[in-house]
Amino acid sequence: MDFFSHIKSVIGIILGLSITHLLKGAAKQIQHPGRNKPYWVHNLWAFYMFLLLLHFWWWEFNLHDIKHWLFLEYFFVIFYIVIYYSVCALLYPEDLNDYKDYNDYFYSRRKWIFGILGASYLLDMVDTFIKGQAYYSHYTLEYPIRNIAHFVLCMVAIKVNNKRFHAFLVILFIVYEFSYILRLF
Repeated sequence: MDFFSHIKSVIGIILGLSITHLLKGAAKQIQHPGRNKPYWVHNLWAFYMFLLLLHFWWWEFNLHDIKHWLFLEYFFVIFYIVIYYSVCALLYPEDLNDYKDYNDYFYSRRKWIFGILGASYLLDMVDTFIKGQAYYSHYTLEYPIRNIAHFVLCMVAIKVNNKRFHAFLVILFIVYEFSYILRLF
């Protein structure tokens, strides 16, 4: 087994746990809609994370181009996917006993959710750089602008408690992500 297969397996495990967490959270809302009232903005963020995880998996295929791995690079890539898992875990907690519903939970945890999500965009740039200059230069100037803009918007989302802002932001992120994926791949 080559190292790419090894790292792909580890990433696949953590990615699978992330997707499982999202699917279990969504299923609990369907199974018990009266127990914890769903909130559509929260659900769209969960969908966005699902889309981001699929994009991440596709993006990480390029790890096969790295012929020599250092432990620090390996650790970084694993840490990076754990960041995504953390956002998924925050979106769907084990229970909502301390909150009225997902609306209340989402806005009370937005600092953590958007802080970690924002960090993921910066880590993404490091991840892409690890793959090498040839790979990084494949992307246009849009790539760093995208990541920095997403980071800044996440930092704004930490501060803003306005429901219209968060509704607009999640729709913007989803539409842009679909557009970005379709133009890249």
